[in-house]
Amino acid sequence: MAGGNLSPRQKMINLMYLIFIAMLALNMSKEVLSAFGLMNEKLTESNEATEARNANFVASLDQKAADAPEKYKPLKQKADQIDKLAHDFDSYLTELKGKMTAKIEDPTDYEIMDKGDYLDQNFFKGDKIKEEGQEFLRHMKDFREGVAKVLAGEKGMESVIEEVNNKFNTDQVKNRDGVKQDWLDYHYKGFPLVASLTKMTQLQADIKTTESEILSKMLEGELSSQVSMTNYTTLMETSKSAYFNGEQFDGQIVLGRKDATTKPKRVELTLDGRKLTENQYSIEDGKVKLKVGTGGVGEHKIEGKLIFGEGGEEIEVPVSSSFATVAKPNAATISADKMNVVYRGVKNPMTISFAGIPDNKVAASAQGLSRAGGSKYVMDATSIKGREVTINVTGTLPDGGKVSDNAKFRIKDLPRPTGTIRGQTSAKMQRQSLEKSTIGAMFEDFDFELPLRVSGFKFKVPGQPTITVRGNKLDSRAKSALRKAKRGSGVQIFDIEAKASGVSVILKKVSPVFIELTN
Repeated sequence: MAGGNLSPRQKMINLMYLIFIAMLALNMSKEVLSAFGLMNEKLTESNEATEARNANFVASLDQKAADAPEKYKPLKQKADQIDKLAHDFDSYLTELKGKMTAKIEDPTDYEIMDKGDYLDQNFFKGDKIKEEGQEFLRHMKDFREGVAKVLAGEKGMESVIEEVNNKFNTDQVKNRDGVKQDWLDYHYKGFPLVASLTKMTQLQADIKTTESEILSKMLEGELSSQVSMTNYTTLMETSKSAYFNGEQFDGQIVLGRKDATTKPKRVELTLDGRKLTENQYSIEDGKVKLKVGTGGVGEHKIEGKLIFGEGGEEIEVPVSSSFATVAKPNAATISADKMNVVYRGVKNPMTISFAGIPDNKVAASAQGLSRAGGSKYVMDATSIKGREVTINVTGTLPDGGKVSDNAKFRIKDLPRPTGTIRGQTSAKMQRQSLEKSTIGAMFEDFDFELPLRVSGFKFKVPGQPTITVRGNKLDSRAKSALRKAKRGSGVQIFDIEAKASGVSVILKKVSPVFIELTN
């Protein structure tokens, strides 16, 4: 285009065309960089949702392990190991991404992230991989092999292990020319910064998705339990929860596992201390069916023992039960199990009943109210706009008559969470201790157990710029600023980002934490 046979004017025109084409290429490059940045943002949002889902999984498994440790404790131990592997790798990547963008004032200005200097200088030295690059590969290996080791021998986890080995494989890769190339070179050497950031965010997505799949499989199914005669207890079955004066009590004492072949050899029972005669009870289908009068208003005790034959010996199963005789009801009993108010954003447990009326004959209604079973209800006041809610209750008497009542409850918002350091809202400590401490958050003096998970915060040392930290511990930048603080300085941790599992409303801003350095 710029050959010697062209006129000076034509040469100038050709040069302008070259400049124009270069400008078009530059604009296209900026669009691609922005596209990578938007993709990184979408992946980050998805990762936050997956992280919340995983937290719910872990909380659910924790509850199951507490309720049935024999069944779920081994699974919980494995789940804790998987969760630690995932969070260790994820935290490393978060810290690495923070280092990569440390010198960029606006982390959303993707059009300036066209260089790959950080990784090129810190991961590679010529054709060799530096220690920082080896550390990246070690984290990949630790997660890949750690997950495989934890799940080894677990039925139904074979496909998960195979998928982890594929996703986090770091073997050599063939490039477009068919030449084998080191995995780290192939994926990160010479790439724009925003592309490498997006790749690492995708890697975090793979970590979280893997953990989610493993945890969900761990919660599937239930283990069967075995019991023996010595572990049985007795239960009282009645057609209703209370009885009126003059009625015949038709309660039935049964074993925990109903079995028509399980019958006691002898029955020795008393009602309020008086021995029952044979015409006051009968044994039917493994049950001891009582036929006694309900007596006066108040509680009545049924005590004694059932004698069973097993292995040529007699085994005594103690009986200690009671029933109540009450006057005909004219008012409902409505109470919140944990408070005299209901809170938005949480499931408020409630007990609603009419004395003397069985639960299946009691109906309660209110906006946000649902029945959990029996006399147990759950009130979800999240969508109620007012500051109070009225619960209406109707009971059906044995003769078909109706009784009704209502009660009002105040609706309050969740309190403001308080930031913590080592479980305290403020503290005096050495800077070395602060570097290792975990930043937390909690609801002080609150009736609900709502554990909070901290995902980020801001860190301020006097005389130093405010540092934004991801995770719940000081990162390298925060530690560097901390080392510059003077003895006796007041360090602030604020804008704490915290989430609570199962809460459907946005939490109020978390109160800051103040630490006085003692050295």
